[in-house]
Amino acid sequence: MHTYHQRKQKAYYVYFMTSISRVLYIGVTNNIYARVQRHKNPKNGTSFTGRYRVYRLVYCEIFSNIYDALDREKQIKKWRREKKLDLITSVNPCWKDLSLD
Repeated sequence: MHTYHQRKQKAYYVYFMTSISRVLYIGVTNNIYARVQRHKNPKNGTSFTGRYRVYRLVYCEIFSNIYDALDREKQIKKWRREKKLDLITSVNPCWKDLSLD
């Protein structure tokens, strides 16, 4: 897994944002920095991320191909919640906000 700050070429990210109560949001983006900022500063308080306050980046994978990233997002979204939590915990046991590093 690559970290939040690694970016040298065109990249696509599958990422997990979460709230303090561990509501999960899974998405794909080609600009992780801008996307995280949009989650942290939602323009619309009725959006999913605004409503549930999913402001912490806790997991991120990087891909060089958008199709691989989209396939991975779809794969993960089909998983049960427990498997998603295990994936996050396997690389970020304290669930710290990776966007702060």
